[in-house]
Amino acid sequence: MKTAYTCFSTDVIHEGHLNIIKEALKYGRVVVGCLSDKASIRYNSFPTVPEDKRMEMYKKLDGIDTVIMQDDMLYDDVIEYLHPDYIIHGDNWSSGPESAIRTHVIELLNTYGGQLIEVPYTTGEHVHKIDLQLKEKLSMPEYRRKRLKQLLSMTPIVKAMEAHSGLTGLIVEKTVIEADNGRLDQFDAMWISSLCDSTAKGKPDIELVDMSSRFRTIEDITEVTTKPIIFDGDTGGLTEHFVYTVRSLERLGVSAVIIEDKKGLKKNSLFGTEVEQTQASIEEFSQKIAAGKKAQLTDDFMIIARIESLILEKGMEDALARATAFVQAGADGIMIHSRKSDPSEILEFCDKFREQDKTTPIVVVPTSFNTITEGELVEHGVNIVIYANQLTRSAFPAMQQTAQDILRYHRAKEVDDRLMSIKKIITLIDEL
Repeated sequence: MKTAYTCFSTDVIHEGHLNIIKEALKYGRVVVGCLSDKASIRYNSFPTVPEDKRMEMYKKLDGIDTVIMQDDMLYDDVIEYLHPDYIIHGDNWSSGPESAIRTHVIELLNTYGGQLIEVPYTTGEHVHKIDLQLKEKLSMPEYRRKRLKQLLSMTPIVKAMEAHSGLTGLIVEKTVIEADNGRLDQFDAMWISSLCDSTAKGKPDIELVDMSSRFRTIEDITEVTTKPIIFDGDTGGLTEHFVYTVRSLERLGVSAVIIEDKKGLKKNSLFGTEVEQTQASIEEFSQKIAAGKKAQLTDDFMIIARIESLILEKGMEDALARATAFVQAGADGIMIHSRKSDPSEILEFCDKFREQDKTTPIVVVPTSFNTITEGELVEHGVNIVIYANQLTRSAFPAMQQTAQDILRYHRAKEVDDRLMSIKKIITLIDEL
């Protein structure tokens, strides 16, 4: 008997999936693949139901012969193991980034005479409602908040991109590319930077924008996205205030806050010793971390300590001593920062820290040392990379040039070729 194979990553079975199974039964025994959690986060969206429970759900479907785990979004593992006569899939992967997977599957099937059967994608009010419900579930605080810790256990490095508005949040959420290896890739998380938040509001980056306003930015982003959020907490402010910030961030569904071991009027770290910046003592900052950990109500939330010793030229030993002390105080991760274009001191810190601590997540922000790749960072034990301000920095010169050219030519025709169409902008924003 011939074998028909189809793969699901869904958390909820609806008539579209049942229609796929119905079609597959026409060709032989039906084997269903469960796309693993690790593959799902790169391919589609974060599963709210873990892979083992999804497998059990698929096994209960009528007409299914076997359910297996699919670990590779490109189907290599399944085709090598199963050699299915037919692969059954909806026709919704014919365009967009997923078309690369489709092409790869066809190439694999052609090597032994297998065939791809495509089923018209099921649409309708009920299917649309289920899709909206799944997205809403992903965006709920209790699901979003724990996702960063889950990602740290699933992927070699978590990639976070800055977002400072609902629109930039959607860009981070929906940007998917075909990587060099034919697989899909996307950002894992969002970084809400105080610099970018302040800049978007036309304010200097000196903690002038109050927390109520910054929380409003979080709400704007969480209303339209599902990815986990890492919040830039600057110094955290007074310890007595920081504990309330922790509680508020937890309620909003934020996964982590990063606070830096400085005090006084905030100055951007990339100024280094060019401006006066005061580093808090180890004891003082450790107390702030401990107070924040005591205040939090969930195990999901993370407090990450940002160490400024290299920025302020205090030396490697000071940075490592602080890292050890802050972890002992309860920090869930260590962010090490540098303003040098050469990443060697960052890598030295990572290597030495990993000698004494194998598990605490390391976070880096390669703004100035931007030649290093994510793969190289992984080799030195880095777990989270934050692209902290690139969207803001790319938008400003583009908007400024457009404004100048409209003034120069007294019309908008000359700038039109470099503008995104209104139609494309509208399609980025989901309608209810």
